[in-house]
Amino acid sequence: MRQTLFNLSGADAADARLEKDISEKNFFGFPIPPIIAAEEKLLNPQNRSVAYLSMEFGLAPSVYNPFSSASPTNNINRIKKHEIFSNLKDMDYYHSFEFEELLDLPIYSGGLGVLAGDALKSSADLNLSVAGVGILWNKGYFKQNFWFKYGQVPEEANWDPKTYPGLIPLDKYIKINLGNFEAKIKLWKYYVYSYDKRFVVPLVLMDSNLKENPKEVRSLTDQLYRSDNQLIKIAQRTLLGIGAVKALDCLGYKIDLYHLNEGHAALAYIELYKKYASKEEASKHIAYTCHTPVEAGHDRFHKNDLAKVLNKEDLQKILSTTAVEGDVINLTKLAMDTTSFINAVAQKHGEITRLQFPKFKERIKTITNGVHTFTWISDPIAKVLDKYRKTIGDWQKDPENLKQVAELQASQHFKYDLWKAHQENKKNLCKILKYWLLEESVFTLCWARRIASYKRPSLILHDLKKLIEIAKTIGPIQIILAGKAHPADNLSSTHIKEMLNKIDELTTYRDQIKVIFLENYDTYIAKLLVSSVDLWLNNPLPPFEASGTSGMKAILNGVPQLTTLDGWVVEAKDWGIGRIFGYTPPPGQIGNEQDQKLEEDSSALYKNLSDITALYYKTLYEKEYFYKSEWLQMMVNSIAAAGYFNTNRMISEYNKNAWGLTSSSSPANPN
Repeated sequence: MRQTLFNLSGADAADARLEKDISEKNFFGFPIPPIIAAEEKLLNPQNRSVAYLSMEFGLAPSVYNPFSSASPTNNINRIKKHEIFSNLKDMDYYHSFEFEELLDLPIYSGGLGVLAGDALKSSADLNLSVAGVGILWNKGYFKQNFWFKYGQVPEEANWDPKTYPGLIPLDKYIKINLGNFEAKIKLWKYYVYSYDKRFVVPLVLMDSNLKENPKEVRSLTDQLYRSDNQLIKIAQRTLLGIGAVKALDCLGYKIDLYHLNEGHAALAYIELYKKYASKEEASKHIAYTCHTPVEAGHDRFHKNDLAKVLNKEDLQKILSTTAVEGDVINLTKLAMDTTSFINAVAQKHGEITRLQFPKFKERIKTITNGVHTFTWISDPIAKVLDKYRKTIGDWQKDPENLKQVAELQASQHFKYDLWKAHQENKKNLCKILKYWLLEESVFTLCWARRIASYKRPSLILHDLKKLIEIAKTIGPIQIILAGKAHPADNLSSTHIKEMLNKIDELTTYRDQIKVIFLENYDTYIAKLLVSSVDLWLNNPLPPFEASGTSGMKAILNGVPQLTTLDGWVVEAKDWGIGRIFGYTPPPGQIGNEQDQKLEEDSSALYKNLSDITALYYKTLYEKEYFYKSEWLQMMVNSIAAAGYFNTNRMISEYNKNAWGLTSSSSPANPN
């Protein structure tokens, strides 16, 4: 069986490390038969298969299905501590946020990548014949440092792919033309197992860091979303699009549909045009998901720059589409014009996308994003759900059964168990951050996600006087913040600097308000926060949040929302999962991304925060009110809503509307 795996997977048999970690029965501690079954399906021309192309994948191996290795793991692949910036400066100076976990496979930057990772996991859970394709980013995204008065100071990140558990080098290479030179690309694989380890989806990663390549090509797969050079950006997108098709062909995979997760992979059309000999035929084999209404999220390149990377024939294929905007090529329009299926990622986002791209409005469908239940649910909450399985049903086999939690709204036993499970999570959070004197009995809220201007990360700190007044008159508040801004996003970096200054101003109010800003937000920290805080804060400027998934992770753990009406929340506004506040644009209008509405929306935020803080403390301290509390109702409603906002449902909709794959619940033959 071991040799069969090497033959089917393309693993490099000359790699000595694999001798220790791949045996007759085990692959880095996991069963081999699911890998063989998945590879055989992908190699079978009679079996329909889908490729899922994404610039980034966040797989969260530190909290979900971690592989083990008999060989030493380079110390650089482990995280031991992060610094913290807070209004308890002595604690920041003498202590760090300390833990030792496997570094998340550093090939993602934020929500788009985590969504892609969750999509592969649910594809495995559903036993669908899918292969992910991405890039092995040798320097990841970046390491975040906070310097007071300077804000975020990016640092180059490094890791070691050769000793990363579960990541295997292949003896396969492809070549891709990039202007005046031909790049040699090495292929790697990482297998994404289902939650029960019965099924698997392979993730193929492309790596240009080879000694045979010139320096500028070797660095092509260094840093994710490098933006200081247009030609590098074009080359990276060429690698993802054209390279992905070549890589899958090199592995012998028989792919029927190439699903583009965002427009970064739109140049796959060029290679598929060659394979199918016409635009019409190539388009039948492409599906596309658009993830953003934000202008900066749509790649545009001058045709003269594209001509420096693509040959004349390939460039002409693009110039003959509706992607042309004068002398500029819009990759979003290229993806829309050359695909058989287009979807936005929330109902509201669908409306906005049709306004932004009216030529394609009749073709733009909506499939709302979700999160992978088994990655993001905490153990205490999972145990409660198992206890009430008779009412809920088998929520592990089908996460949509979580909707049945709504039937337990009248159960005092369930509410008590849910509250106790949350308190267990919160106790763990306070223990981990003990040096910052967090208290279990103090109301704790969190804002954590990618830092971008439209997400308004500093809104909670906009008017410190009002925030202090709430804490003094109603009860103390603990605030946790986390997130990275793209190194080239000066405006978002300014937000971080402003937040650090505001936190410093709260130093003398530490008895009423504790504010903690965590460096290097990643999936490990996300799993901790979404399950442990009392309230999840979500305040993007509508309608610029396409979907948002951090709040979905929180409701899965019974954590209510304080949110603006944007993204996925529009579909959950009547479900009783928290409080909604702030500006909404008039129907049929997109609005102005630069008009942040800070004054009116911060006022609305503080009003709702005041009410919800009082509700929390009333629930905590008034025993006769406990089971009647709206807070507990919101917790129950939140988990019930998670029955919809999950990637099991999302991938099932992709499969029904675009993929057309057959699914089998039968596990791979262990013999």
